[in-house]
Amino acid sequence: MDDAMLRKIAKIVNAEFCEKILRKSENDPGIQVTDVLIKPATNKGDNYTSEMFRVNAEFARAGKNDAEKKTFIVKVEPMDEGVRQDLVSKTSLFSTEIMMMTETLAKMNEVLGGNRPLNGRGLFTQKEDPPLLVIEDLAPLGFRMADRQAGLDMDHCLLAIRGLARFHASSVALCEKEPRQKELYSCGLFNMRQPVEMQAFFIEGTKQLGREIAHWPELDSKYSDKILKLADKVYEKGSVVSVCREDEFNVINHGDFWVNNMLFRYNEKNRPVGHIFVDFQMCAYTSPAIDLQYFFNTSLADDTLLAHEDTLLHEYLRVLSSTMSEVGCKTPPPTMAELKRMLRERALYGMVASFTILPVLLVDKSEAKDLGEIMGAEGDAYDNPAYKGKLYRQTMARRLPKFDEMGLLD
Repeated sequence: MDDAMLRKIAKIVNAEFCEKILRKSENDPGIQVTDVLIKPATNKGDNYTSEMFRVNAEFARAGKNDAEKKTFIVKVEPMDEGVRQDLVSKTSLFSTEIMMMTETLAKMNEVLGGNRPLNGRGLFTQKEDPPLLVIEDLAPLGFRMADRQAGLDMDHCLLAIRGLARFHASSVALCEKEPRQKELYSCGLFNMRQPVEMQAFFIEGTKQLGREIAHWPELDSKYSDKILKLADKVYEKGSVVSVCREDEFNVINHGDFWVNNMLFRYNEKNRPVGHIFVDFQMCAYTSPAIDLQYFFNTSLADDTLLAHEDTLLHEYLRVLSSTMSEVGCKTPPPTMAELKRMLRERALYGMVASFTILPVLLVDKSEAKDLGEIMGAEGDAYDNPAYKGKLYRQTMARRLPKFDEMGLLD
């Protein structure tokens, strides 16, 4: 992130802006902000569809001499012209997240009794000039991102899958009470209503994978041929398997449930003991298999996926069923057979996530690019060095024969 971007955001997130946030969140109309420090909140390549800033505000309360400090996160729609801004502005990403943060998540947390909230508090939203959200900074509470390159081990996975089950269960209860919630989240990551810029990210990424693996001697050339043939239809196929089927068990999906969109809290032995969700731009009402396939194919260490997928599914279903019972859902949870059928029928979704999201996760931090750099200034020059990564190559060399056996490449 360059200095020009920091100067732009500093004009918006000034002392007056911070006073408005703090007076509301601290319930103290006498707060006076004396200093504001702004710095990037994420690394390059960690967040494609927004700019994230950590704001440190120093302030004083009326009648008190001691200065206090408070940090919060400001999430802003991209402001630099180019394909990244075009993509985000043409989608409903920010309006979806604002709806989740201001209405739906509060009700889902209420369903759960306010115990172990699913997300950090939303402090302020602005729908235009520019669209932005101000969110509680979870770092002072001990939450941080896990190592995206390492992949999640079993301890992390169990916390994440239990959190996902609670998220899904609370959404079922809410949608029973307020059916209109289903209509609020009808788009998601894969939907033919999304702009061509969004579709191009997945189509062009799949093409780059097809070209890259032609140079991998450990794989038969048929894989490159099949992937290149599939590429132009890959987004449409992903959209088909994402469609909500009324005769199935459905939930509000997080929609972008991968390691970058969750934070963990650790104990003194550095073992994860808490999990919380962030980033609600892609939420969609459809089968829970969408979140599960995405998570399994992007965020798990490969040995964890191979050895423990069934264990994680059983734990997901156990927590989903018990939570739905506790909160009084009338809808029955799926059986394990039904859940596995839903996952099989949406296996293509997981494969496309492996093609396009996994390389972003495994890329070396020194090679990471933001979305504008990957897509090119006009969105017509896709180039992502992540596809040349050693870790990604090792993973896909194992996965592609399995995807082919399942008939997903045809």
